[in-house]
Amino acid sequence: MSLTIGVDVGGTKVAAGVVDDRGRIVEKLRRATPAASPERTAAVIAEVVTELLGRHDASAVGVGAAGFVNASAGTVAFAPNLAWRAEPLRTKLAGLVGRPVTVENDANASAWAEFRFGAARGHAHVIFVSVGTGIGAGFILAGRLYRGRWGMAGEPGHVRVVPDGRLCGCGNRGCWEQYASGSALVTEARDIAMRSPGGAMRMLQLAGGDPAAIGGAQVTEAAREGDPAALRCFSIVGTWLGQGLADLAAILDPGRIVVGGGVSEAGELLLGPARAAFERALTGAGYRPRVEIAKAALGADAGIVGAADLVKVADRAGSSPGR
Repeated sequence: MSLTIGVDVGGTKVAAGVVDDRGRIVEKLRRATPAASPERTAAVIAEVVTELLGRHDASAVGVGAAGFVNASAGTVAFAPNLAWRAEPLRTKLAGLVGRPVTVENDANASAWAEFRFGAARGHAHVIFVSVGTGIGAGFILAGRLYRGRWGMAGEPGHVRVVPDGRLCGCGNRGCWEQYASGSALVTEARDIAMRSPGGAMRMLQLAGGDPAAIGGAQVTEAAREGDPAALRCFSIVGTWLGQGLADLAAILDPGRIVVGGGVSEAGELLLGPARAAFERALTGAGYRPRVEIAKAALGADAGIVGAADLVKVADRAGSSPGR
């Protein structure tokens, strides 16, 4: 049995795990990310990897990083929630851990995990969309991970869907993730609570009476209880999500769409409205095969599993499994 280590690096946490040939995590560790310091972030990654290597004979390390990644060079050009700028991460980590290291975008790693072991298994053309604070994505085309020319593909969250709309963290206005993400869900809920407190009573109760304290957990709990205002929030965000997925499907013609990320844990509260909007918006929907929109199977572990498996695939192929 061949073992590799996958590391999922985000703005708040470093999660690492030992992964076997079947995509199963043998052991997993988690640490806080010192996001303001590239050197300290690399040290934390090396620390968790070294601890796992002390108990498991893993042959290589794959790292999934939230940012623009040049996989062939092993560098992170830019990470919005980390201090990485033109960071030579592969070279730095390989020197610290004494194992071969590959570096991949985190959404690409998650897409690959779902393609290999999860909800997209058996499909060669896959769109993976991660709905969390923002929106990330990964594309599998003809069984290969598509990164784009410079490794920066998979950012549909920053396609503008509303001219001069809500200000996005990227600096533009009207980006898709401002209407179809976890942040958008919270924005809708707080807006309802401030405009019509009586109509948002359950969400306010769960948030201690403060509209500004309403978060995704409160909206989801209220919606599961059948609260009309919370259900309305999911309907709005799910509709935006489905419309955007229809646009992606018109461009990429996938066999399956997989929705992951923290907001996907709400299940049909989100996916029901998304599927309905997708069917309404998809070009020529009545004349093309039906595309299933499925919830991700691997949850928060997808980044670890995908990063670890991409190491093995690259090793077998002698090059990176994408283009």
